[in-house]
Amino acid sequence: MLKKVILVDEKDREIGWEEKIKVHKDGKLHRAFSIFIFNSKGEILLQKRAETKYHSPGLWTNTCCSHPTPGKNLIDEATRRLKEEMGIESNLREIFSFIYKSNWGDLTEYEFDHVFVGKFDGTPALNKEEAEDWKWIKPEELKRDIKENPEKYTYWFKLILDRVLKAIDL
Repeated sequence: MLKKVILVDEKDREIGWEEKIKVHKDGKLHRAFSIFIFNSKGEILLQKRAETKYHSPGLWTNTCCSHPTPGKNLIDEATRRLKEEMGIESNLREIFSFIYKSNWGDLTEYEFDHVFVGKFDGTPALNKEEAEDWKWIKPEELKRDIKENPEKYTYWFKLILDRVLKAIDL
């Protein structure tokens, strides 16, 4: 079964559904979410995207990101996807949303991205089809590594990290 994503306008109003890969090939604006999980030490849980991902394979990024299923509640979908990808349960809260556009070869990410944060202390249980590795990292160390090695991180993650840290006052 082909995965469908929700097409939206620039105010995040739903305007239809379409197959995910087609949307990325055509560069259409669609709804997405990004999740940042922090532990009690203030560290961020990163995942390394699986090498089999259709874009940004093998890059480090935020804890989880995906597209909500049409007809489903956004926070329920984010919670479900966090459990599927990382084996984590957390009470999530949305801190902001934004639009970004970026190209990878013949694919375009043009997303209305809802950003969620949550807390978790423990060890994730990775879905190896989604993530091949994980690590807890202090925000200062992460920002330093992104500056020194930007090619190791996803575009959207680098774009929103500072804004997330300011929003949660870290």
